[in-house]
Amino acid sequence: MKNEKIILAGGSGFIGQNIASYFCNENHIIILSRHADGEKIMSINSQVPLPNTRSVYWDGKALGSWSKELEGASMLINLTGKSVNCRYTEKNKKEILESRVNATRVIGEAIKQCSLPPKLWLNSSAATIYANAELHPKDEYETEYGNDFTSRVSKEWESVFIEQETPHTRKIAIRQGLALGKGGLLAPYLNLVKFGLGGTQGNGQQMYSWIHIEDCCRIIEWLFKQKEVEGPINFCSPFPVSNKIFMQALRKATGTSFGLPAYAWMIKIGTALIGTEPELALNSSWVLPTRLTEMGFQFKFPYIHDAFEDIIKQYPKKAYQLF
Repeated sequence: MKNEKIILAGGSGFIGQNIASYFCNENHIIILSRHADGEKIMSINSQVPLPNTRSVYWDGKALGSWSKELEGASMLINLTGKSVNCRYTEKNKKEILESRVNATRVIGEAIKQCSLPPKLWLNSSAATIYANAELHPKDEYETEYGNDFTSRVSKEWESVFIEQETPHTRKIAIRQGLALGKGGLLAPYLNLVKFGLGGTQGNGQQMYSWIHIEDCCRIIEWLFKQKEVEGPINFCSPFPVSNKIFMQALRKATGTSFGLPAYAWMIKIGTALIGTEPELALNSSWVLPTRLTEMGFQFKFPYIHDAFEDIIKQYPKKAYQLF
């Protein structure tokens, strides 16, 4: 992609900043953010501003001056939503759901006002839309969805996305697996490894559907070129792994010889202390990117060992070793 106008709504988080960094050298990036500060959008782990990137304020709820930025955009990527890495109090659950559906709905309204609407709208969702999978994997052809909180959020999120009538804008729902790269959700796992606690969590059999952040960006670029593709796409490696294998691979990549396990009861206590939910570690997400593989997309990092080897090289040793 070159000289394309790309809108990133909610682009200040881990995934959004990696997407911006991936595309910014040869394209024009506009980040819609509640924390916008003019031109001071920083690159990953740096104080150097990303080139060809600017920030525009929006509240994720109502139409405003930001709406005109969508005019003539090649691609719009909506990643907006309060993090699910918190305790599921009624207040937090309300904010998690409303932050997602409100942003999706108002983007739909803004697109309808465009004379030249975006060509492609990718809206974030989550692989947790599928039921907790322990016996067999799920893919985009699955008709049985989960009924826990995160599944219900994803279902309503996608429902609002589908409802938006944008006849001149192609729509794709990103059913995101665990995005792995420098920073993001890998940081707490590295802390566990660093302090000798990088063993299995729970029984270790729960499946993790994951994706290297570079492959996540590559899929977006590839989908932009596939002009007929619409609907949900699973953003995850074709080779999900169990929690046991995930932690083994991480220990190997960091040169760590052992890791104490964390039993389910320990995780429940620990997550309560740090203000998150045990299901984030204990639920089984076994998802395959069937549509991508059917269409011929080639993953750069299909295997977890290769992904961790690439990512850990980007960290200083002090991030995962005490000495």
